Amino acid sequence: MAFDPATLKYDAQGLIPCIAQDHASGEVLMMAWMNARSLAETLRTGRVSYWSRSRQALWVKGETSGHVQELVELRIDCDRDCVLALVRQRGPACHTNRRSCFYTALRAGEEVEILSPMA
Repeated sequence: MAFDPATLKYDAQGLIPCIAQDHASGEVLMMAWMNARSLAETLRTGRVSYWSRSRQALWVKGETSGHVQELVELRIDCDRDCVLALVRQRGPACHTNRRSCFYTALRAGEEVEILSPMA
């Protein structure tokens, strides 16, 4: 069956959440928003692109930082309202220079930083 992006369930702003996960380790790297244009661009180029809500513009991951996400596989969840991008990540995924945006854990009611910025 051919993929039709119109079958996805976008929110009122035309966005769908995308989880980026390292294809080899399974590590969850980040969450960002996609729209139909960024999804199409990702599939066309193999470089993961998102929609920047703050800039209201297409954002190709790593375009300025060099921390590119190369698409290995795109998966659609059962409700068709979220996508999972399995990626090959070059450098940190987080703008804080950490491997993952999920670097704070809640342990015994306390926030604990579990990842340091990459050197």
